[in-house]
Amino acid sequence: MAAGCLCCLKYLMFVFNLVFWLCGCGLLGVGIWLSATQGNFATLAPSLPSLSAANLVIATGTIVMVVGFLGCLGAIKENKCLLLSFFIILLTIFLMELILVILFFVYKTEVADYAREDLKAGLELYGAAGNIGLTNAWNIIQTEYTCCGVDNSTDWNRVMGDNVVPDSCCQEYSQKCGQHDPSKWFSKGCYDKIKAFIEQQTVVLGSVAMTVVVIQILGMAFSMTLFHQISKGGKKYKA
Repeated sequence: MAAGCLCCLKYLMFVFNLVFWLCGCGLLGVGIWLSATQGNFATLAPSLPSLSAANLVIATGTIVMVVGFLGCLGAIKENKCLLLSFFIILLTIFLMELILVILFFVYKTEVADYAREDLKAGLELYGAAGNIGLTNAWNIIQTEYTCCGVDNSTDWNRVMGDNVVPDSCCQEYSQKCGQHDPSKWFSKGCYDKIKAFIEQQTVVLGSVAMTVVVIQILGMAFSMTLFHQISKGGKKYKA
């Protein structure tokens, strides 16, 4: 009976991690596609030049692939070393996520202030040579979220001069519409607009986070159960 349950657990863990690995392959493929086709779009934060959507997806996909591969192979081969490696990697990722969440809430105000100032610093790179990615990113954000600057349109003063903003700040786009007529520009800043959008997605983000946590905990529990039973029995369980 015990052998049958463990055999079931073994194949359940294998299928679960196979799906996990395939998802990682998909994410990696999407990330590479984004990097190849959307190379002109980059992060808005000058202090984190590599923090683009494509790079984040590639990194996530790679991690998911490695974890899924270890889980698949460790389960089907009943290999204690691979199962232990799978458990350690999942535990490390889980602890890092927990630490990051705690630090974020402890230093929430400082993080918000740093992000705001970093975005403002990024405005100074708008239109500069070699920064087409940041320029395109700001144009898209301002157009999509109907906003202008970080706090408001005056953020552009030190970059483009008084009463001059990018044309993407205009309520109705036209060439040179961002010059000398504030009544035609979006009045709200992008920081508050994006913050409000994220807050509206709290339920969705919370559900995703809880799903990830449950998957990680189940993965660690299954791998350790299989690891201990293999160690205890000293033999593999045949299907």
